[in-house]
Amino acid sequence: MNDTIETILGRKSVRDYTNKPISKANLTLLLKAAMAAPSGGDTRPWSFLVIKDKELLKELSDTLKYGRMIRDAGAVIVVCGNPQKSTFDGDQYWMFDCSVAAENILLAAESIGLGAVWTAVYPNKVRIKNVKKVLNIPKKIEPLCAISIGYPKSIKKPKNKFDPKNIHWNKY
Repeated sequence: MNDTIETILGRKSVRDYTNKPISKANLTLLLKAAMAAPSGGDTRPWSFLVIKDKELLKELSDTLKYGRMIRDAGAVIVVCGNPQKSTFDGDQYWMFDCSVAAENILLAAESIGLGAVWTAVYPNKVRIKNVKKVLNIPKKIEPLCAISIGYPKSIKKPKNKFDPKNIHWNKY
């Protein structure tokens, strides 16, 4: 097996972190990985809000129903999108493009020994409103998810999610 496949199959959601700070170089590496993602029409409708301030992490944690781990994270990357940049034939695609970028962050974090987990913001209107308010996100920008990142407190094994029953060859 190669390193890429090992990283993909080894990725897991990590919600408990040590107090070890995350370097700006590592966060920049995660953002480079995010921006290497494909996007429809190469529109790159994403933007990323990096939060390391402990008070702001606490406030964001309190804002998101499933975001308790954000409080103890070394950093959070909020993946946002601009719907105006990614609309074709009246349909919006920004959330797909930003989801691929978010997955790249999760995989890159795994590959460098960081733990991470995705917390959904979009499409919940209350979460969107609250996150925009807490983080002062402009009206035209939509928050997709908050990815908490840190050094894992313990070793966690990935789940084997492969299920051949979900595979259909040629026709459903």
